[in-house]
Amino acid sequence: MTKPLEGIKIIDFTHVQAGPACTQLLAWFGADVIKVERPGSGDVTRNQLRDIPDADALYFTMLNSNKKSLTLDTKKPEGKEVLEKLIRESDVLVENFGPGALDRMGFSWERLNELNPKMIVASVKGFSDGHHYDDLKVYENVAQCAGGAASTTGFWDGPPTISAAALGDSNTGMHLAIGILTALLGRDKTGKGQKVAVSMQDSVLNLCRVKLRDQQRLERVGYLEEYPQYPHGEFGDVVPRGGNAGGGGQPGWVLKCKGWETDSNAYIYFTIQGHAWEPICKALGKTEWIDDPAYKTAEARQPHIFEIFKTIEAWLADKTKFEAVDILRKFDIPCAPVLTMKELANDPSLRASGTIVEVPHKTRGSYLTVGSPIKFSDMKPEVTASPLLGEHTDEVLAGLGYSKQEIFNLREVRAV
Repeated sequence: MTKPLEGIKIIDFTHVQAGPACTQLLAWFGADVIKVERPGSGDVTRNQLRDIPDADALYFTMLNSNKKSLTLDTKKPEGKEVLEKLIRESDVLVENFGPGALDRMGFSWERLNELNPKMIVASVKGFSDGHHYDDLKVYENVAQCAGGAASTTGFWDGPPTISAAALGDSNTGMHLAIGILTALLGRDKTGKGQKVAVSMQDSVLNLCRVKLRDQQRLERVGYLEEYPQYPHGEFGDVVPRGGNAGGGGQPGWVLKCKGWETDSNAYIYFTIQGHAWEPICKALGKTEWIDDPAYKTAEARQPHIFEIFKTIEAWLADKTKFEAVDILRKFDIPCAPVLTMKELANDPSLRASGTIVEVPHKTRGSYLTVGSPIKFSDMKPEVTASPLLGEHTDEVLAGLGYSKQEIFNLREVRAV
């Protein structure tokens, strides 16, 4: 089966998470992604948080599947010559170096455009160019704080809280992949390449748009009706932390199920939507609430919302999270069990859909990783193992026209 991005060659100059998440996605869809790494060490995540001595860490394997690894010392003239040849034959260069690093290597935008006018140069930034923090080094949690996520996450009586989801890293990579694909489509029309940049701050803020919505509502009316602080609490002049409240206008909360005393994840998330109120009452055996003026409308229910949640928890007390959801979904009530990583890893539905995949690796043996979250009717992306350091160096050099003798002579700039 041919894949949509077959024939697209990508130079992957990225490391850690944001950039590799982007290029891995494109590799899943058929792009020929060549990861350029420093001889002898490679991407720093090969060694970070290792669970097996002398094998690539899961941190690396789960972000670099389907790629090729080319080791190359770009500080040497011979290495620069190889890179120039690769640039001439490639479609995209993706990088997440610090500001000015490519320029110092001798590969400024002007030079890249001279070597290949059709080249798309895609960059992960901490902050957008021209931002007053554009020289600041940014990691996942820094991005969550700078993008507004941390200030609006957690409980109102506690500190700002970081999400475990990679809102700063993988999310930025997904945004950059969209930018690259858009630039490729644009190139089909214009014949020219261009620069594409995505900042981690911007990407986090893009996912926090409902909080920017709430800031404007708060400034206009002085309160936010779907937050737990309403109507009895007080609002300041910034969007508060809302605990586990729903962000879309429907009250929701994490509620205890059977076994919560010993299982810290024996909970479900329960949402009270207006159209679901009657089914909720029927499911709980509280049919008297359906037409009660104190509960009938969302506005009437809000002052009693925690009383309602306590009633639901009482109903949940003798049911596991899975039993509860199996009952509630028959009533079309929005809810979900709070699933652990262990439960997700062993979920047969996720295995069948390719969302969780088991991949054989030359030194690790088999390991679990995520597959494509995007599903297609005519394509099922195959996930292959991440490359060993320098595994494809000779292959890539041969593809650039180097003879076996020339490849041997380049051992100092390609040696692992």
